[in-house]
Amino acid sequence: MASGNSGVLGTAFKIKGINYSISSACATSAHCIGNAAEFIQFDKQDVVFAGAGDEVHWVLASFFDGMKALSTNHNDNPQLASRPFDANRDGFVISGGGGVVVLEEYEHAIARGANIYGELVGYGATSDGFDMVQPSGEGAMRCMQQAMQGNNKIDYLNAHGTSTPVGDMRELEAVRQVFGEDTPKITSTKSLTGHSLGVAGVHEAIYTILMLHHDFISPSINIENIDENAEGFNIVTDLIEEAGLETVMSNSFGFGGTNASLVFKK
Repeated sequence: MASGNSGVLGTAFKIKGINYSISSACATSAHCIGNAAEFIQFDKQDVVFAGAGDEVHWVLASFFDGMKALSTNHNDNPQLASRPFDANRDGFVISGGGGVVVLEEYEHAIARGANIYGELVGYGATSDGFDMVQPSGEGAMRCMQQAMQGNNKIDYLNAHGTSTPVGDMRELEAVRQVFGEDTPKITSTKSLTGHSLGVAGVHEAIYTILMLHHDFISPSINIENIDENAEGFNIVTDLIEEAGLETVMSNSFGFGGTNASLVFKK
């Protein structure tokens, strides 16, 4: 059942409000977070659990392998395989798991003494209208712009960056269109975790919020020879502590041309 995750949570926590699932490929759980925030803004919910869960299944892995989307150059050293922005990247590394964030109206959170890790201040959702698999970049550009309304300064971007030859560069082209020469610090946490498909949005929202809350930037690893088209971007390859983060963004893009961007503030 496609809505199994939300159904289980709804039953376990005796939830009486909204209970449904979104399906938008690798942007799924980022859209869940944005949609949850909209329900709170519309005063239809005080608190929403938003997230996703995906298992690593051989059928799904075979599907992506048949598309030649997965990395094969580092089968003997899999820890080196996920290498967004590296010149020798050759596809993504599939991963799985689950994750949930709690979105809550501010006064409601204060009243119950909740630990607040950050504020969701922007959400973008667009479609490329271009191709089922290849990203256009133009849709990603509009998505980031939509999420940034009123938040022109982004200190850090957790890129979608899956380690595919085309996708990484299309995203950076979109970043250039949005930010010009003054791009934020950029990493892809998928270099460390692999690509958890529909869960990637919430996983990376969590990673990004933790970096914001604890004021550090986790590096993009496995960049041995940066792609010449990525030169000039502020791609972080070493851990940065005391990073001075105030506003951060996380991108999640998916097959079918679906895009989601989330902006968080301290």
